[in-house]
Amino acid sequence: MTHNSKPPLYEMNPLGRFSDRATDYVKYRPSYPAAAIDAILAGLGEPSQLTAADIGAGTGISSRLLAERGVRVLAIEPNAEMRQAAAPHHEVEFRDGSSEATNLPDQSLDLVVCFQSFHWFNPVLTLPEFRRILKPSGRLAVVWNLRDRADALTEGYTQIVKNASPNHPAEKRDRSIAPLLASPDFIDVRSSEFANRQDLDLAGLIGRAKSSSYIPNSEPQLPKLISDLTELYQAHCGRGFISLVYKTIVYLANSPDC
Repeated sequence: MTHNSKPPLYEMNPLGRFSDRATDYVKYRPSYPAAAIDAILAGLGEPSQLTAADIGAGTGISSRLLAERGVRVLAIEPNAEMRQAAAPHHEVEFRDGSSEATNLPDQSLDLVVCFQSFHWFNPVLTLPEFRRILKPSGRLAVVWNLRDRADALTEGYTQIVKNASPNHPAEKRDRSIAPLLASPDFIDVRSSEFANRQDLDLAGLIGRAKSSSYIPNSEPQLPKLISDLTELYQAHCGRGFISLVYKTIVYLANSPDC
């Protein structure tokens, strides 16, 4: 099967594929740099007066970052296991829903954010839904942590997870931005890049890999994965931990005035 004939990611069980990953996800997924949150909120006004929807919120990593700035966040997550694993925050309300059917009122939001989730959405149905729920001149933010393969340790990690799962579907997730760039529902699309890193001990490195939906979680591949990650960790560990290096890419777009 050629690359172009592979099904889009939103057809590859996005709802169920993280159900057995929630524990590792909440413990070992990387966060996002403060500068990225600054960029998302810049120019929107006093954060405590804003209401945002975090679509595909997972266990609420990004929802809590916004809430800590004072934003009221509606965390839309269709996977019950992920919602149940989320740590509570008084400014975050988790709701069942999807990118295609958020169940939110028309023009009710100042901000819609998609952290590490947009590639799982059907853009034909999702982008009109986002425009519907955003206020005129509201903002959409699409964010990914992309591994920086110029870093030797991070490149080694990338090769190990690729070997463990040759058909890992989300490795080219940043290509999923193309429908937003061409969408009539949003204007003024721009992007920024921010440095990010994640410090991990050995258990954290293994847990980070296992939190990915495409990584095998059982025999016979899992022992080989753990062995390879252990060898990588031991080769690079000098201070009791290693650091995976990321580029955090933030795409911002505006909903038209009318």
